[in-house]
Amino acid sequence: MKKVIFISLLAFFALSLNTAFAQNDSIYVMRNGSVIWKYKFSDIDSIIYYNPDNINIPDTPIDTGTLITGTFTDPRDGYEYSWVQIGSQIWMAENLRYLPSVVNILRSSDTIPYCYVHGYYVVYSEPTVEEAKTKANYITYGALYNWTAAMNGAESSDANPSGVQGICPDGWHLPSDAEWKQLEMYLGMTEEQANGENYWRESNNEGGKLKETSYTYWFGPNIGATNETGFTALPGGTTPDGTGPTLRYRGFWWSATCNTTQHYSGRYFVKVRELHYNERGIFRSDCPKSAAYSIRCVKD
Repeated sequence: MKKVIFISLLAFFALSLNTAFAQNDSIYVMRNGSVIWKYKFSDIDSIIYYNPDNINIPDTPIDTGTLITGTFTDPRDGYEYSWVQIGSQIWMAENLRYLPSVVNILRSSDTIPYCYVHGYYVVYSEPTVEEAKTKANYITYGALYNWTAAMNGAESSDANPSGVQGICPDGWHLPSDAEWKQLEMYLGMTEEQANGENYWRESNNEGGKLKETSYTYWFGPNIGATNETGFTALPGGTTPDGTGPTLRYRGFWWSATCNTTQHYSGRYFVKVRELHYNERGIFRSDCPKSAAYSIRCVKD
């Protein structure tokens, strides 16, 4: 059955419709220069322009046969990121790589903002941003950040959306724990599972749906990996590796949410997410601010 497309024109979202008669004979819906929907003309009966007073993007899959994706450029360094819509959220489809500074991997702090590239250090001196950006791990997995660098002076938040831009580009923000849970429940978790922690929460291959599928960037068996969401999670590990290797085995991502109660060590820990080459679930846990993890930003 052919589709009837309803397009809502909202000045708030600055949504513009562009049609292009390309080789695949398709219609493209654009927002801020990026493709957010794509349809083949052969699948369309009509286009109806509809302007309701209020509209919410539904938190259910949109059956177009393709993912809703696009790109944007971070003006701070000129890097072009891919993004993907998952439910009503728009996530970066790759790890943040903005690198305002870089330190040796053996340095750590709860209070001083540190940025790293996995495996990169310089003996008897400090590394440089220019050299760090030439490293294969940076090119593939992006940068690593302690929580202080990730937050960039902002206060902890568990709001949805978090309201914390942190080190993310303008128009994007560091996701709160609540926003991670929204993603997880969209993928199939129950609310009870999403609220769980310190175990591999999984009922519907939630972690596998996020993981990039190859054995090039993940070690095998990379259990459950389908990347059907287009999230393309890559295991940038942490640094230093501590008790064992993490690059290509494990990926860790910050939230903007710090616990309000102290850890037994006397420090305040932060909610993080982990994916693993040998697990199909998502691990939710509390980690110290000094840890070095990846970042995925969410669109405001």
